[in-house]
Amino acid sequence: MRILLAEDDSVLANGLSRALREVGYAVDVVFDGHQADAAMSTQECDLLILDLGLPKLSGLEVLRRARARNNHTPILILTAADSVEQRVQGLDFGADDYMAKPFSLSELQARVRALTRRQAGFDQSRLTLGPLSFDQVSRSAHVNDQLLDLSAREIGVLEVLFSRAGRLVSKEQILDHLCEWGEEVSHNAIEVYVHRLRKKLEPLGIVISTIRGLGYCLEKPKT
Repeated sequence: MRILLAEDDSVLANGLSRALREVGYAVDVVFDGHQADAAMSTQECDLLILDLGLPKLSGLEVLRRARARNNHTPILILTAADSVEQRVQGLDFGADDYMAKPFSLSELQARVRALTRRQAGFDQSRLTLGPLSFDQVSRSAHVNDQLLDLSAREIGVLEVLFSRAGRLVSKEQILDHLCEWGEEVSHNAIEVYVHRLRKKLEPLGIVISTIRGLGYCLEKPKT
């Protein structure tokens, strides 16, 4: 899934983005409030991690503007400002969660997983679809408890398809959730990832259908 990180401390931003990438997220970083507001206006992401003390435009104003545009992207406030009043204000403005600096990286990652699960419409970390299961904590997939040997890109594609199981997913949607800004991944590359994923899943009874010219669908098992 794709995360937008708005943090003006470059050392923290680099360390946090690296840690999130290591567990499989695509991460885009902005360093001031104007950049964050512009990104939320024009780009699609699955989660915004938002510092309140951003230069040029405060994090609270970024949050207020996003919600005023009916942008329902989950927003996790991450800030050194930790008064009860500021927490209440952030949550009242529409934030979904709030963490104070300094913070535990493992707790942050757990909260990120919880928010992205909620956004995808799932309540548990282990998603299931017939014999197929996907563990969002370990980022691994199993069919009938058999671990699937998948590359990082294949895991990413499967996660996007899984979150929209039974619905059409376009190549552009996969790219939006899989890739960071400036990363050169073509539609042909998406076709290759889906082809490889299909070859591993279809012998096990899991079908990824192609709707020519439109995209792909991870089929729900027939009951």
